[in-house]
Amino acid sequence: MVHRRALEPHRRDFLRPVMKLNDETFDWLAEQAGTAPRNATLWQEALTHGSMGETIDYQRLEFLGDRVLGLVIAEWLYERNDGAEGKLSQRLNALVSRESCARVARDIELQRHMRLGKQARADGGLDSDNILGDIIESLIGACLLDHDFSTARGMVRKWFADEVEGRAGQRKHPKSALQEWAAGNRRKPPEYELVERSGPDHASRFTVRVSVNGVGEAFGEGDSKQQAETAAAERFLDEHG
Repeated sequence: MVHRRALEPHRRDFLRPVMKLNDETFDWLAEQAGTAPRNATLWQEALTHGSMGETIDYQRLEFLGDRVLGLVIAEWLYERNDGAEGKLSQRLNALVSRESCARVARDIELQRHMRLGKQARADGGLDSDNILGDIIESLIGACLLDHDFSTARGMVRKWFADEVEGRAGQRKHPKSALQEWAAGNRRKPPEYELVERSGPDHASRFTVRVSVNGVGEAFGEGDSKQQAETAAAERFLDEHG
């Protein structure tokens, strides 16, 4: 009888596909972590949604990053002496929530680097709080493994500074901000229209027009309809707000 030993962790890593990061994503990751990626495959895994149909996705790294995020935020709140245990627990739960992580994701423009399949993109995955929050956590896990805990802590503290300092919510999502702007100026709600969809199915580009009756219009582009709507709202506010 032939006995086969289970592959050790470092041996299993050799079975993973070797991936490369494009230059834009590489530079973006270096900016987020404060140091250049060393294991490109690890970071690519952190950015990959299961809808890509590949042998790896972000779920295992998300599991790890979720624990690191909780520890870093808990340590931070303890240092700040933000109150008794009950209050600290409430703050911790709010800061590591899916909504909080998604706000961070949008602030750092994570959507530009996420790897989602065609159907997930069409279903609005690029603007999903759940997916955005999951990938924020998976990136934290990748940072820990590719660098060390200190580097991961620094990235978390940079990302969540506004949340911890109580400045969260001051910068609204562009679509929400435009909705409020229209209401405040006694205008009808903004209307969004898909103007163009171009490119192959696996890498489509969308162009959306947003208009506010009696004020004007603006255009935005993105890898999904939702992303294009967000870009259009942001441009409208820049030009007319």
